[in-house]
Amino acid sequence: MILWALGIGLLGVVGSFRIEAAGRAVAFRAFDGRTINALLTEADARPAPAVVMVGMLGRPKDDWQAVADRFAASGISSLSIDLPGTSLPGEPAALSRWNDDIRAAVGYLAGRPADVRPGAVGIAGASLGANLAVVAAAADPSVRSIALVSPSVDYRGVRIEQPLRQYGARPALLVASLHDPYAARSVRELAENPPGIRQMRWSDTAAHGTVLLARDPDLVRSLIEWFQQTLG
Repeated sequence: MILWALGIGLLGVVGSFRIEAAGRAVAFRAFDGRTINALLTEADARPAPAVVMVGMLGRPKDDWQAVADRFAASGISSLSIDLPGTSLPGEPAALSRWNDDIRAAVGYLAGRPADVRPGAVGIAGASLGANLAVVAAAADPSVRSIALVSPSVDYRGVRIEQPLRQYGARPALLVASLHDPYAARSVRELAENPPGIRQMRWSDTAAHGTVLLARDPDLVRSLIEWFQQTLG
């Protein structure tokens, strides 16, 4: 495995209840009034930096729980969310708007200053969640850092070259398996001529998205170190 370094206001909380020692279910409002259910896993020492975790199409937020537990043990809180749907909408523009739920999650964390350190919120996305994370971060300057696991230059019309340029000089970690050709090619293309810090992290494990994180624990450590460095 190789590492290369290249050069909203508070939303209404509608519910909260504990489901296990490691995390608790919370709910807050999307911009269109829907209820977003999420899993909040908190570091013991707070306020702490925090990361919104966004997964793959058709996969639940629970895919992130083992990652979230390791984040919390390392002093980083996290909020795992589901995508708005389990199948793709007909129009690429409608799919791109799914990033609004990520922005709402960022707003939810930012509205908890007693628990989340101001100015220390990032996003980690996997597969489609990685593409939507870029779109969300480009539109929200409060997002300080992102990590993209198995991103695509173009996921069913959600292209991220321009949003990543709009994201600007803020740091981005780009992760892919060497056995995942499109994701690996996308990582290389996205890291070319960046306006800011772009790091690439490769895995020899043949897997994609959150499955890659589950099969290659070293990548989870890389994510933790990345957010410790970039969120402070």
